[in-house]
Amino acid sequence: MTDRALIIGAGPNGLAAAIRLAEHGVQVIVLEAASQPGGAVRTEELTLPGFRHDTFSSVYPAAAASPVFARMPLADHGLQWVHPEVCMAHPLPGGQAVGLYRSLELTAASLDRQHPGDGESWGRFVSPYLGAFDAVRATILSGFPPITGPLRLLKDAGPLRLATFGTLLANSAVRLGRQLFEGDGARAWLYGAAAHGDTPIGSPGSALAAFYLNLLGHGAGWPSPQGGAQALTDALVGYLQSLGGVVRTNARVERISSKGGRVSGVCVSGSDELSASIVLADVMPQALLDMTSSALSGWYRKRLTWFRQGPATLKVDWALNGPIPWESEEARRAGTVHVGGDESSTRRSLTESQAGVANHPFLLLGQQSLADPSRAPAGKHTAWAYTHAPARVATQLGSTAAVDALEQQVERFAPGFRDRILARHVLGPRDMAARNANLVGGDVGGGSYSGLQSVFRPIVGLSPYSTPLKGLYLASAAAFPGGAVHGVPGDAAARAALRAHRP
Repeated sequence: MTDRALIIGAGPNGLAAAIRLAEHGVQVIVLEAASQPGGAVRTEELTLPGFRHDTFSSVYPAAAASPVFARMPLADHGLQWVHPEVCMAHPLPGGQAVGLYRSLELTAASLDRQHPGDGESWGRFVSPYLGAFDAVRATILSGFPPITGPLRLLKDAGPLRLATFGTLLANSAVRLGRQLFEGDGARAWLYGAAAHGDTPIGSPGSALAAFYLNLLGHGAGWPSPQGGAQALTDALVGYLQSLGGVVRTNARVERISSKGGRVSGVCVSGSDELSASIVLADVMPQALLDMTSSALSGWYRKRLTWFRQGPATLKVDWALNGPIPWESEEARRAGTVHVGGDESSTRRSLTESQAGVANHPFLLLGQQSLADPSRAPAGKHTAWAYTHAPARVATQLGSTAAVDALEQQVERFAPGFRDRILARHVLGPRDMAARNANLVGGDVGGGSYSGLQSVFRPIVGLSPYSTPLKGLYLASAAAFPGGAVHGVPGDAAARAALRAHRP
């Protein structure tokens, strides 16, 4: 196969797509609108010189588990994973916490400290899936339709465990918490993992997110790249270039050209049109429609317009004069901290966030410099936190009051935190979208995961990657299996292109 392919967007999905094609001898050019490749996988000195902050995403359990990245020699191109001592901690009142460890035994012990028996219950529930981790990973992190993974799970874990796994799609995190745990702390710990998505913890589907993220902690860890998220992007770019692929930055695609129902190339801002028989777009659905104009019309256009974005996001990065002074010892050793409090407080915060900015917002917080001192000057630290709210109240996010509420929430569990702040950098929803067009309205998840859209992304159909315009493929997190940094949608789109254009 000698066709030329153009990839729109140099995020992890665009790069994964380009790599798959280049490995099969396709001439590949990646066109990135920004001045640097990476999409939402970037590292910058956002606050003060010497403090390296991950601009958007930072913690990568899905990347560490990704079968797409696993087959690439990324370590040869500089990628080194750093694992914190504790994957995640959920602080509780009174200086207590529940921790997620790579070790199932240590996790069970942490759960048991809050309520005897809860650790044993978690171990009994999760052990069969941990023993069949490769099959679970193949089920979640695969292209559409996900058939091979469930068949492997049936073989490795048996029909009962496969059926139980299937029921997680219809189960809620609240119900799963009640089924597994007697203790308040363990339930709050479970809800925190579910809160990474936008499905309410009392709604069907949230149980799968809660279970799977914690399982990833045992099976792959919650690591970050040494030196910052940019190291993952640099490794992907380095490998692509070793295959002959080209990445062009400051190359904004304005239009996708077509002729006779087939893609013919793209028009780059300030440049001539580039011709190609294959175009893969690592963009959101509305952007794809805008780029193709009337070439994508009728039923497909209508269905893409139904695609729903997820909630808006407020993210704050801090340069700190020392580590965050958590009351909880486990939180002081964790790479990620879920700041929500006990069960009732966590549920109240998550419920309030469905309507607006919560009074005590639930936070996802990262402190990567604890395990990776290269992130900050000697004796100093970096940290970040973000919270969500509905898109309709996005203007409230980024306000002084919202940032103050976020910092006060950290202070509740880490008295003296604000005294250690040297500088802060605030990214509200509009800031995020301005820096990365794929973060529509500050949605960092690549679209909502509620209802049918948790599986049928971006539309209900046999292939989420192919489009009615021959040679054009959707390769972004809007396509199955969705967001997080794992490269699966891009790789799956590239494989679809290779099948269609095989000589």
